[in-house]
Amino acid sequence: MDQKSLDALKLHQDHQGKLSIESVVPLKSKSDLALAYTPGVAAPCIEINADPEKVYQYTMKGRLVAIVTDGSAVLGLGNIGAKAAIPVMEGKAALLKTFANVDGFPICLDTQDSDEIIDAVVKIAPVFGAIMLEDIAAPKCVYIERKLQEKLDIPVCHDDQHGTAMVVGAAMINAARFLIKPLNTQRVVISGTGAAGSAICRLLKALGVKTINAFNKQGIMTKKKYDDYDFVLKELLDEGIVDSIDNYTADSLATLMKNADAFIGVSAPNIVTVDMVRSMNSDAIVFAMANPTPEIMPDLAIHGKAAVVGTGRSDFPNQINNVLVFPGLYKGALEARLKVISMDTKINVSKALASLIADEDLRSDYILPDIFDKRVTPTIVQAVVTGK
Repeated sequence: MDQKSLDALKLHQDHQGKLSIESVVPLKSKSDLALAYTPGVAAPCIEINADPEKVYQYTMKGRLVAIVTDGSAVLGLGNIGAKAAIPVMEGKAALLKTFANVDGFPICLDTQDSDEIIDAVVKIAPVFGAIMLEDIAAPKCVYIERKLQEKLDIPVCHDDQHGTAMVVGAAMINAARFLIKPLNTQRVVISGTGAAGSAICRLLKALGVKTINAFNKQGIMTKKKYDDYDFVLKELLDEGIVDSIDNYTADSLATLMKNADAFIGVSAPNIVTVDMVRSMNSDAIVFAMANPTPEIMPDLAIHGKAAVVGTGRSDFPNQINNVLVFPGLYKGALEARLKVISMDTKINVSKALASLIADEDLRSDYILPDIFDKRVTPTIVQAVVTGK
């Protein structure tokens, strides 16, 4: 075990996790107790019973997010279950609090049955102002999100899908702006069509990308393989989000990347070579986001003549990480009392995040603001609340 892992274990052990629950009101006297608990607590109960909307006024609902997982697709660790997923969900809650002053609570469910997850979340939803789904395997994550949004009057968002997609959207907007290569002229290749990949396809198409081709474990996405696909992939083809390629010489990623303008990887390590990047069009964009080892290391992508390169890692320029988005997204959704996070909201967030870098500041190694840039959260909150 390396030193960084040992340090992480010590941090978690010393603090017994990363979260605590503290009262925001004083409880130092009998009069304090009489207001915060019995008999005073009856007053807000009566008000909420008479007008359920007042739950936002008198309780923590308006600032509390449920962070829900079944542990079936955690980071690069895979299906590690509910208990082993707790540290990641605590981390998400810590990020919400640190970057947006929003309270989050980990809900790690000891079931991987989609309908049981839906039923459990519906039953606990009254105390929460929003639901963040996290680290749930595809394609069931899409089914769970859709069903919960149908049943609940608060926003439900699978962060692995949409948080990632919104940051990729901002990165593509700025890469296109830097290279003077409009999105509506580009052919983008996406490797990996799971939770993140499918959402990236949808958002990029909504942002105006001309052509999207995709590659997954079954090879090049094409209507010829339609019957082999799950419902998520079938929808991408049916709706024209992913453009089917029916004639190809070899069913390979290398074939797909030839003469592409951009490559976006949310798939597997070391599957892209220098020659594959070199076969792309000039001024190529390469976002290799597999973690911890990307599809191609940045130095190799640059050696292959990529003009703009990004990864999911913090130790390379242009980190594409959903922490740039989700704190502000949820703070804005709670402030605006959104019932759903729509495609328009996602587009607005991507554009707002991209706008933080002025034309004169754009560089090949600076297309996204830093995670600790204090402008990020308020800018995203404003985009969510105002719809601009």
